Amino acid sequence: MKDVSEMYIPTFEDVVDAHTRISPYIHRTPVLTSSYFNELTGAELFFKCENFQKAGAFKVRGASNAVFGLSEDEAEKGVCTHSSGNHALSLSYAAGRRGIPCNVVMPRTAPEAKKAAVRGYGGTITECEPSTTSREAVFAEVQAKTGGNFVHPYNDPWVIAGQGTCSRELMEQTDGLDMVVAPIGGGGMISGTCLTLSNIAPEVKIIASEPEQADDAYRSFKAGHIIADDAPDTIADGLKVPLKELTWHFVSNHVSDILTASEQEIIDAMKLTWQRMKLVMEPSCAVPLATILKNKEQFAGKRVGVIITGGNVDLDKLPWMLK
Repeated sequence: MKDVSEMYIPTFEDVVDAHTRISPYIHRTPVLTSSYFNELTGAELFFKCENFQKAGAFKVRGASNAVFGLSEDEAEKGVCTHSSGNHALSLSYAAGRRGIPCNVVMPRTAPEAKKAAVRGYGGTITECEPSTTSREAVFAEVQAKTGGNFVHPYNDPWVIAGQGTCSRELMEQTDGLDMVVAPIGGGGMISGTCLTLSNIAPEVKIIASEPEQADDAYRSFKAGHIIADDAPDTIADGLKVPLKELTWHFVSNHVSDILTASEQEIIDAMKLTWQRMKLVMEPSCAVPLATILKNKEQFAGKRVGVIITGGNVDLDKLPWMLK
């Protein structure tokens, strides 16, 4: 693993540049509120709805910034990555808009809806086993064969700068937030949130939310160094990957706390959001609300931004339908 000192650490100027670069290819997603959830939690919640984003997830921000940041010579080689789903389909979307090839390595257990979206956007899938070791090994083979530019799902300065545009919009769309809560897996969204808020709203606390069954970021946060799990098992398929050196830099310096939720708490929060707000969100995106409902005393009386990171759900395998 590289030391973070060997990597370029993106700045807020990079976020501003990214916003300009990607604006033709993304939505400025809405912020919605719910009197039901406000009463239930005792907080004022502001949901940033990236489930309405192009390609159905926030990751199109970072992917588009990386793809459209390539030089013409670089772009000719196309792009490649490994991803459990949303980064794969977002990179395929962005590559399609630029007219360049995109090769992705995905776990064979990734939701069929996400695989179908990758193919629909023109991406080529190579499957791997559902572990970090397998996906990185298979990816090395694919990159060697295709020669594509590697766009890491989260440990990439272009990607992190792109993700930072989400919280920039959130702060423009709301007033006086006390906290922002977002899911954490590899840490791309949280890193972008840290990058933006530490520059334009340093008083706002950043809370990360994680599944209990994939709590390596929580354990890393408590231990003070990265602890990586190879193949955690959780319904939140987008949060199975470990932190890397660049995202750890942002998490360790700017995150106030990491909270966890059980599988059932995640499913309950997801279902409740579908029922009460009529919002299609995937399990990974329900983790922040699940942790807020579990820790109401930490949020009561606060104005809280909640980032709903995506809505790419396999409708034939909704978690409350599975036995």
